[in-house]
Amino acid sequence: MTRSVIDCAVLVLASLLCSGATTLPAASAIPTAFAPNANVGWISVIAEYTRPPSGPGPVARDPTIPHVTNEDFRRTGRQPTIAVGDPNSPILQPWAKEQLRKHNEIVLSGKGGLSPQAACWPVGVPAFDLHGIHPLFFVQGPKEVLMIWQADHQVRHIYLTDKHSPNLKPSWFGESIGRYEGDSLVVDTIGLNSRTFVDGYQTPHSEQLHVVERFRVIEGGKFVEVNIHVEDPGAYTTPWNASNRWRRVEPGVAENDVPLTELSSSAAAGPLHEMACAENPGSYFGGSIQIPQAAKPDF
Repeated sequence: MTRSVIDCAVLVLASLLCSGATTLPAASAIPTAFAPNANVGWISVIAEYTRPPSGPGPVARDPTIPHVTNEDFRRTGRQPTIAVGDPNSPILQPWAKEQLRKHNEIVLSGKGGLSPQAACWPVGVPAFDLHGIHPLFFVQGPKEVLMIWQADHQVRHIYLTDKHSPNLKPSWFGESIGRYEGDSLVVDTIGLNSRTFVDGYQTPHSEQLHVVERFRVIEGGKFVEVNIHVEDPGAYTTPWNASNRWRRVEPGVAENDVPLTELSSSAAAGPLHEMACAENPGSYFGGSIQIPQAAKPDF
């Protein structure tokens, strides 16, 4: 279920709320404008990490198991499959290899394997950087940057400060602090719980996960690029790097060219729409993963 939101009003209000300011910051006060206007969103070019030119990179697809994407389905009509990661990746510690191998068995048995995000659970960091189909919107305030994934309004809060909070309690998105360096927004995230995965293969991580991302606008405003550095001595044998890109979408300027189908769940380029994932009555897991429910009100 979706409905249009008055985009400028929503983004202005969000900026004011997150900053505590009475007026919006001047454009010159923001080194890089990820939201040159309230209609601009960003859609992942491909929902997979790009490996670095050299050095350790993320887990890749298992080379022995063919994968048919939704894009392949649209072009050829072949039955899509769920991609599985390579459990022999040298960056994985033994327990992480075993967990990934068990997940692959579930996928190959046909009994499940979709991301818990399909049942409305948060994706965490850095998997947030792999979102696709629906646009991502930025709200840049003087004290905080919001990253809003329209698909089910998963929101990251990036606090523009130089120190993490003491005694962090692990959470779905952890604590992200950021700063502008030249044309980049540098984001440092810790305090992540171990209930999420770092990619679409459900590669696990531990609560020692530490992620540093560098976001910047490139190619004259056509793309946003993120370079990701991951450290987690509890799950990986070495730090590793990855990157991803989003393409700019804007109503009447750069439309979303992914057609809406029963597989794509695509959306218009913008403006920002309100979407409630938990209103979707579909079950993709046969009851094994339930849509989050509140047993009691939060207020």
